[in-house]
Amino acid sequence: MSRKGTLWALLALPIICLLCVGAYFLPPVYNRLGWRVETWIADLRRSLRPESEVVFVPQEQQAQIDAMVQATLGALLPPTSTPNFALPTPAVYTATPGEPAEEATAATPPTPIPSPTPLPAKILLEGIRYEHQTFNNCGPANLSMALSFWGWDGTQKDTRNYLRPNLDVDDKNIMPEEMVRFVETHTELKALSRVGGDVDLIRRFLAAGFPVVIEKGHHPPDDWWMGHYMVINGYNDEQRRFTAQDSLIQQDARLPYDELAPWWRNFNYVYLVIYPPEREAEVMSILGPLADVNFSYQQAAELAREEVTTLDGRERYFAWFNLGSSLVALGDYTGAAEAYDQAFAINASLPDQQRLHRMLWYQVGPYAAYFYSGRYQDLLDLGNATLAWLGKPVLEETFYWMGLAREATGDMEKALQNYTRAAELNPNFDPPRQALERLDAPLP
Repeated sequence: MSRKGTLWALLALPIICLLCVGAYFLPPVYNRLGWRVETWIADLRRSLRPESEVVFVPQEQQAQIDAMVQATLGALLPPTSTPNFALPTPAVYTATPGEPAEEATAATPPTPIPSPTPLPAKILLEGIRYEHQTFNNCGPANLSMALSFWGWDGTQKDTRNYLRPNLDVDDKNIMPEEMVRFVETHTELKALSRVGGDVDLIRRFLAAGFPVVIEKGHHPPDDWWMGHYMVINGYNDEQRRFTAQDSLIQQDARLPYDELAPWWRNFNYVYLVIYPPEREAEVMSILGPLADVNFSYQQAAELAREEVTTLDGRERYFAWFNLGSSLVALGDYTGAAEAYDQAFAINASLPDQQRLHRMLWYQVGPYAAYFYSGRYQDLLDLGNATLAWLGKPVLEETFYWMGLAREATGDMEKALQNYTRAAELNPNFDPPRQALERLDAPLP
């Protein structure tokens, strides 16, 4: 190549690179390739930083727990074991922040009204406006689709503005109770979420005209395990499958009944139902005793206890994790911590590609269990392992719970740093802001 040609090539190269970068950030390109690039960068980072491969294993510190509880937990909690400052609503708990678990109960569980006729053999609820999710926008996209069935005119951009308000931060997850809060504060509709659902319950809701949002696991062959929402709007008993609006995969996806449970188990069989206020009695009738929040967690705990004896490998991990999450919601923090210990021990024994590195993006029950049982170092170790693997300081719930642990152990400087970071990440996440106000610290 001539000297002039070499010069032109050198000048063209940075221009081509800039054009490629610009094209990558165009929404149609970024939404399809962003997750692949992020996965590649994460793999590269982990290969260069061995500490990011640390897998959390709880410490054997049972001998220290009694002394720690007496010395520090007692100072934070009144005799009823109810926190004296606002806590975040765990992903497994549907009461308002700071509300004792035993009070999160429907006053009078309604009795199911017997159906005069069997359910139809098939149902397809029309009227959902399908949206293919933008990058990492599964929760807002599915909430928007579910709301569209009831005539809501917004899109996933509107739901994201509230659920993921910090556009400079790649918030990794929207929890069911955050979606419920959006519905009840930004629309004229109502919503509820419960755990321990099953195929028959979904069919009953669909037959009555209510689409159901579920959160389930998803493990692509070229990525790590992750959580994923979808809206179920139909069933066909003859073909034994649901029809679902999958914002990541496709419109009108077919989901066989038999394939639902293994992936739904990943999230304690959680479901969310949106409904007009005037139809609340109908929703409660379909739920029956499950309208009682505590009862739904008790049922979910019993199911998990059965599953830990019949499953193995990664499925047994989910069963133990679900048991812990249900016990957190029921206020049995020591029992929950022991269940999570079992889950994390299984996770550490799995082949690397099967490990659940992202679990604490979606469910924060272990933080509550370890905090309330006085195992502050385990909480901090779990939070640090989660952030190290992620490689980005973007999980507001993790920073908040780490702040609680550090405050409990007297490390106020780092506690304030954690609270501040959590408040910066999501201005709509109230607990860290409440903690900063309680400590007379400046808000970000």
